[in-house]
Amino acid sequence: MGCGWLGKPMAISLIQQGHKIKGSTTSEAKLSGFQEIGIVPFIINLDNLKENISAFLDSEILIVAIPSKNIEGFKNLLSYIEKSPIKKVIFISSTSVYGNSNEVLTEESNTLSSALTTIEMLFKNSVRFDTTIIRFAGLFGYTRKPGNFFSKGRKIPNPEGFVNMIHQDDCLQLIEKIIEKNAWNQIFNGCADTHPTRREFYTKATLGIGIELPDFEDTAEIQQKIISNKKSKKLLGFKYKYGNLLQLNYGVI
Repeated sequence: MGCGWLGKPMAISLIQQGHKIKGSTTSEAKLSGFQEIGIVPFIINLDNLKENISAFLDSEILIVAIPSKNIEGFKNLLSYIEKSPIKKVIFISSTSVYGNSNEVLTEESNTLSSALTTIEMLFKNSVRFDTTIIRFAGLFGYTRKPGNFFSKGRKIPNPEGFVNMIHQDDCLQLIEKIIEKNAWNQIFNGCADTHPTRREFYTKATLGIGIELPDFEDTAEIQQKIISNKKSKKLLGFKYKYGNLLQLNYGVI
């Protein structure tokens, strides 16, 4: 559900492994393109769910990869899922649920009160299917080049704070590993192994794509957040392909 920057390559990868994949979009213009690559396409809008959602949910596993914070929309979606054959759900969340901290943040760390944490809880509390939640760090790779994240003239705040990022390929492989290992009713952080400062990271990222070095907004107060990925490596045996953020060529990845 949500064949965008993350969902579409996920669908393609699973199709290549022999799975039958249904994919949703809110754009009719994308339907023919989905069909060409083997995705069974559906028009689904979380803000206005209709009866065709039942045909979409005629499956075993559902991956929810939409960035909406519409709590009521998700409640409505859950009412459909609970009446469907869906037995397993992977809900794509974000490490933004964690506040800044001087401690390394694990899946057991406290989260902020937000729409996203409320939506996570809705999925976790359902007894009709098993849910695993993946909290991805900042997403990059291919069309999402970190060197372009800050437009010219916009200063990058908190330059001595740490970055938490994950490449698209690692996102896809982590999802596949969860399915392969039947790692349900879990929460996993998805994040690269290293956490350079924002100054180090965005300097490397802009040089990699050949644009001017960014300006940084130095502040007395440093906001810190370091996300641990140890659980994904220990429980799933997962190895991050793009684990060292300062050893990557941001012009080609």
